Amino acid sequence: MAAWFKPKRYGFGAAPSSWQGWALTIAYVAIVTALAVWFSADGAQVAQRAPSFIVITLVLTIIFVGIAWRTTEGG
Repeated sequence: MAAWFKPKRYGFGAAPSSWQGWALTIAYVAIVTALAVWFSADGAQVAQRAPSFIVITLVLTIIFVGIAWRTTEGG
C-alpha cells in the first residue's frame, strides 16, 4: 500500500503526499464545512444544534486522523 501522507519535516503531523491523501483531506474539509452550514441554517436554533455538530465533527476527525495515521509513510 502506497503512503498517502508523509511526516512533516518540522513540527507535528503529516501532510498529504498522494492524490488519495489530498482527496481524503479535501473530503474531510468539505464535509465539516457542509455540516457547519447545514447546522447553522436556522440562526435561532444554533445553540441547540451545537452539541450535535461537535459530536459529529469529533467522530469525523477521529476517523480522518486514524486513516491518516495508518497511511503515513513510516507510521
